[in-house]
Amino acid sequence: MTSQQARSHAARTKRAHWSAPVLALALAAASLQGASAAHAVHAVHGAPAAGASAPGTPHTATTCAERVYRAMSDPQRVGQLFMGAVNASTPDQRRIQILRDYHVGSVFLAGRSTAGVNRTKSLVDGLQAKADSVSGRRVGLLVSTDQEGGQVQVLSGPGFSAMPSAVQQGAWSPAELRGQAAKWAGQLKSAGLNLNLAPVADVVPASLGRANGPIGRYDREYGHTAAAVAPHSDAFAAGFAQARVLATLKHFPGLGAVRGNTDTTAGVVDSVTTTRSSSLGPFSSGIKAGAPFVMISLATYTKIDARRQAVFSPTVIQQLLRKSMGFKGVVISDDLGKAVAVKAVPPGDRAVNFLAAGGDLALTVEPDLIPAMTKAVETRMAQSPAFRSQVEQSVRRVLAAKRQAGLITCG
Repeated sequence: MTSQQARSHAARTKRAHWSAPVLALALAAASLQGASAAHAVHAVHGAPAAGASAPGTPHTATTCAERVYRAMSDPQRVGQLFMGAVNASTPDQRRIQILRDYHVGSVFLAGRSTAGVNRTKSLVDGLQAKADSVSGRRVGLLVSTDQEGGQVQVLSGPGFSAMPSAVQQGAWSPAELRGQAAKWAGQLKSAGLNLNLAPVADVVPASLGRANGPIGRYDREYGHTAAAVAPHSDAFAAGFAQARVLATLKHFPGLGAVRGNTDTTAGVVDSVTTTRSSSLGPFSSGIKAGAPFVMISLATYTKIDARRQAVFSPTVIQQLLRKSMGFKGVVISDDLGKAVAVKAVPPGDRAVNFLAAGGDLALTVEPDLIPAMTKAVETRMAQSPAFRSQVEQSVRRVLAAKRQAGLITCG
């Protein structure tokens, strides 16, 4: 998401010192139930633990995720490709029913809530109780939100800290930020969430600053250079890994060089970023550390693919992100529901074009669009064996991430 969740929060700034090389050790500390430290880094971030299959790699019926996949109906599989919003403070039961009717496998808690940890946990538990079952076992929901800090913090109230902005977090040492992020992640986990759509890995040049509509205007950047951003976005993700909550690098390939906000503006263009720009550094660093999710922006990057928005671009997703940068996890879209940047594209085409470009999980803050989106995907699957095969791999990546989050079990 970009800044439509923005609101000011009071914050305190703490300072400490930590050298960047310690990051690998920080990630290694995030172990999973007796796994070795090195293995656990990848397991928490979405690479396979024992019995799970890596996103984007061959699968066999012996893996848990594959067994779940094979037991699913086509509508259930298609539902895994979508994340629909539920208002965190005033959930709409009609829209929740849409998510259930269309087997939607992931939920985004939107809006603003001061309900606190316990009441949020009750909401999430109710949503999880309605998740699909396959072969008698529930396939849990990925439940996410925007919990960045500063003006972008969806969940607050008893049990949730008031998180400072990324600008303030960027003034801390990576060690301090990692520790604080682990605490914030623990709060989300206590509330039942397993995925955060953060950290922001965008680099806003100092010369642009607050003139950058989606990021700089709301103090969402960790710094003005890749060298400043990377260790902090990595530390934020490492803290979440320590608490066993999945993190998301966003908004690839970066919204730091634009002026318009894709939430509220059509035709947002980046005419600066290339496939070799230093601003890609924080994404590259996070991917090397094992990032499980990457969010794709809705802007157009004229020096990468001038014809298509990034979210609809195979050049951006398949060539740059997957092939060149080696990302094997889940590719999630920025909002394909209400964002003005995609308003001119029919809802069904938004979903189909994103998946055809190599995306895995289509996010819409408007659940009413899901019927049209799923129908369009099912129609294209029936028409194109190549598209169907691509979609099947996306479902497997999502299920592999769920396996790592403990949302599916076998035997």
